[in-house]
Amino acid sequence: MTDMQNAILFHQYDISPFSEKVRVAFGIKGLTWYAVDQPVIMPKPELTALTGGYRKIPVMQIGADIYCDTQIILREIEKRYPTPSLFVGGDKALGWGMGLWTDRVLFQAAVAVIFGTTEGFADEAFMKDREKLMGRPFNTDEMRAGAPMMMEQLRAQLDWLEEQLSDGRAFLMGSEAGIADVNAFYNLAFIRWIAPAGAAVIDAFKNVVAWEKRIQEIGHGDRQELGREEALDIARDTTSTETETADQGEPNGLMPGDQVHVMADDYGRDPIAGVLVSSSAQHVAIKRNDPRVGDVVVHFPRAGFLVMKAG
Repeated sequence: MTDMQNAILFHQYDISPFSEKVRVAFGIKGLTWYAVDQPVIMPKPELTALTGGYRKIPVMQIGADIYCDTQIILREIEKRYPTPSLFVGGDKALGWGMGLWTDRVLFQAAVAVIFGTTEGFADEAFMKDREKLMGRPFNTDEMRAGAPMMMEQLRAQLDWLEEQLSDGRAFLMGSEAGIADVNAFYNLAFIRWIAPAGAAVIDAFKNVVAWEKRIQEIGHGDRQELGREEALDIARDTTSTETETADQGEPNGLMPGDQVHVMADDYGRDPIAGVLVSSSAQHVAIKRNDPRVGDVVVHFPRAGFLVMKAG
């Protein structure tokens, strides 16, 4: 397994919109990566063995380091593979803030349009799974009733992209694709995969449609395939490279060695227990043990996640 200890193992499924975000980033950077396909709905035993209960897709694995949420995944691949950078056209950090818009406000508009206008996509098992994930009823009747209003919201936000592209630039920040494009594109791809009515809204924006085609031409890098059990073997046979580091600016006094719980602040709020290894304004890493994989270090972003001392 030594030749795979630094490989990018990407736990995903093909119609996962958030996986598409990262796949486009792999394409921009021209990376080789291994798709470890996970089920669309629970149970996901191999994934939870790695994460300790975090169930959302995608998750990136490099050896025994496990990265949960696209924000920390993109941060890590930018760190490991800085050229070409995702930060183009003068952007140094605002792309992260844009990600919170596209992951929450724009994504919720896309979801409402998809499920409010498309019959038969969500079966009973899918709806029950998403109810547990979201912590509220998955009510397609309400989505259908609200779809016209959410079409308006989708249109308004697409118009921002149209205006940004109106000067003839190839990508959102200029001549090169970067994190702004990665953040925005996946929602449109998600709509096009499933919802013709939503796709018709996109098609009204000629600059956006031309930009979509340029993103599609970038591709997803060099995709390979790997089985779930093989990914677990790699985690078991490698050691995390994360160094124990105290954050002097940590606002709540957390220190390496503390027992903590980490959880998302929006949905999929299952608390993940572990021992704090390192933290900063932008990340938290915790060590945990699983009988199948041994010791792993699980990484989360700070924006959008809560870290609480256990006990």
